[in-house]
Amino acid sequence: QVQLVESGGGLVQPGGSLRLSCAASGSIFSLYAMAWYRQAPGQQRDLVATITTDGSTNYADSVKGRFTISRDNAKRTVTLQMNSLKPEDTAVYYCNARWSVRTPRDYDYWGQGTQVTVSS
Repeated sequence: QVQLVESGGGLVQPGGSLRLSCAASGSIFSLYAMAWYRQAPGQQRDLVATITTDGSTNYADSVKGRFTISRDNAKRTVTLQMNSLKPEDTAVYYCNARWSVRTPRDYDYWGQGTQVTVSS
């Protein structure tokens, strides 16, 4: 199994930048696909960005061109660089790890979340 801890959330003005980090421990980090999700008040949890074990990335349309996901297997971390932030980016952001090695289904693990508020 893997434990995930997010950090880097906070209050930022529209147009500003913020970098979120996710630290993983307790398992083989390099074999997990990683992702960031977010959940606004009263809304479902939506996928923001993914990064595979080989570094391929995908982004939700709402954040393309503004957010960048990356991973450092040596440090066992995943980051989400968020630029040109908008008020609609306000949400709790969650780190996700997915394990699919030698299993009949995928297994998902979640961090506790970190609050991002974009407001003037």
